[in-house]
Amino acid sequence: MKKLFYNGKVYVNRDEFQEAIYLEDEFIKEVGKTEDLVKKYLDDDIEKIDLEKRTVIPGLNDSHLHFMQFGESMNQVDIEGVESIKEMIDRCKLFMEKNPKRCQKGIHAIGWNQDLFTGEKRIPNRFDLDKISREIPIVLERVCGHIVSSNTKVIEILGLTKDSPQFPDGEFLIGDDGYPSGVYTANACNFAKDVIPDFTLDERREMLIETMDYAVSCGLTSVQSNDVGTTFMNGPVAFKLLKDIYKENKKIRYRHQVCFNDFSEFEKYLSEGEYTSHDYDTNYLKLGPLKLFKDGSLGARTALMRHGYNDDRDNHGLPWIKDEEMRKYVNLATKNNLQVITHVIGDKAIEDTVKCYEDSFIDGENKLRHTLVHCQITDRELLERIARDDICVMAQPIFLDYDMKVVEERCGKELASTSYAFKSLKDLGAHLAYGTDAPVENLNPFPNIYMAVTRKDKKGNPEGGFYPKECVDVYEAIDAYTVESAYVEFQEDIKGRIKKDFLADFVVLDEDIFTIDPMEIKDIKPRMTVVGGNIVFKR
Repeated sequence: MKKLFYNGKVYVNRDEFQEAIYLEDEFIKEVGKTEDLVKKYLDDDIEKIDLEKRTVIPGLNDSHLHFMQFGESMNQVDIEGVESIKEMIDRCKLFMEKNPKRCQKGIHAIGWNQDLFTGEKRIPNRFDLDKISREIPIVLERVCGHIVSSNTKVIEILGLTKDSPQFPDGEFLIGDDGYPSGVYTANACNFAKDVIPDFTLDERREMLIETMDYAVSCGLTSVQSNDVGTTFMNGPVAFKLLKDIYKENKKIRYRHQVCFNDFSEFEKYLSEGEYTSHDYDTNYLKLGPLKLFKDGSLGARTALMRHGYNDDRDNHGLPWIKDEEMRKYVNLATKNNLQVITHVIGDKAIEDTVKCYEDSFIDGENKLRHTLVHCQITDRELLERIARDDICVMAQPIFLDYDMKVVEERCGKELASTSYAFKSLKDLGAHLAYGTDAPVENLNPFPNIYMAVTRKDKKGNPEGGFYPKECVDVYEAIDAYTVESAYVEFQEDIKGRIKKDFLADFVVLDEDIFTIDPMEIKDIKPRMTVVGGNIVFKR
């Protein structure tokens, strides 16, 4: 397969553009001027594609999301952005009316956020969800995934009373009436969600393929996805499903980020399980790092905070994994040359995780590229320590769309001013890769880039941006989504740039992202997405 894409504005490096891309099979072989390459390959039997002077950027690479869970969300009732508990109830009722067969065994959805409710800003409870149904189990997750609300049917199925023992690393809350309220936190959420029967394997296959189609239509050419151990609790089934799909469908590149239910399971996977497999030689499907969770979320006040919450001083958040156990995981991973990435949001979670990483460094260096996922609440000292240690960060600028409305209240203005510090981390020399954490946010990368550049919510507020000193420019944002995302998966030598001998992954845009009004970046749409030289999407 030989192709020549010509007559474009091709982003090569900061302030450096070319016009044409010549590729053979999966790799780029030459980048240069249209006149030169068209003339050079004039008589060759190659396919020639006119880019019509449109802007071309490297394929976008979401460094951290939950691909299967996003697929699930596209097949469930949409409760994202609801402005009241009543609106959420009404949406669920309407979904039940329109999809009776799909709802026979229960309803599960994710997306509500009590801070966005108009009027009463409270967490929904069993009395609210009982208005949807008392006959089938209902489980509705907060947008962060760290708090879940259920109806009474779920409580009955779980056999919970006020005297029931709490779940490990999480809890079910008791209402004023002395009965479980239908609200669950941290790991207890998984027990509530498990009440809803799982999708069939065929349904999951369809969802993954559907999600791949949507992702490439948004300009993604690679995803680094935490599905095994979160959405899938059955690792072997999940691994086999992805392998089967990738035998036939190589539309987007996928790298696993893997969680484990307990330490013995992790040991087994390293000694005789998936990590001993030789099925991952392809550039399309790869087995990646161990994924840990250190804390919860800022919105749910379960992120670990050094000094408690500004609006709830006695609350310091919830640890999802104790330091001693985390150290066991990280040390064993290091012995097996396996990268570790850890969900950290609060400053205490970040500090403890950095210390754990430091103690595992090889020859005092972060050679395995251990990474902080989210890394939101930081002071200057933490930022400097992260950069000095060369610890990578997988950040989600799009989180600011909501978090800028609560971070000062939760953390105080001083700490808020040094948090979500994308520019500072970059200037200090840290490797910072972007992602969306979908389905917490939509996996569309352009609202994410918009947020990093403007620090304004989707409505354009606040004027001037939220702590605008942390705004990055368009080059930095694109690089964070391309070459830096490639770096955190050890592929920066073949992915993330449009250059010779790199994978032929790139996106043709409908607008010039480098000259457009920054307020319009969020609305950019790909005209074409190319993965491995193949046109996998064309608008």
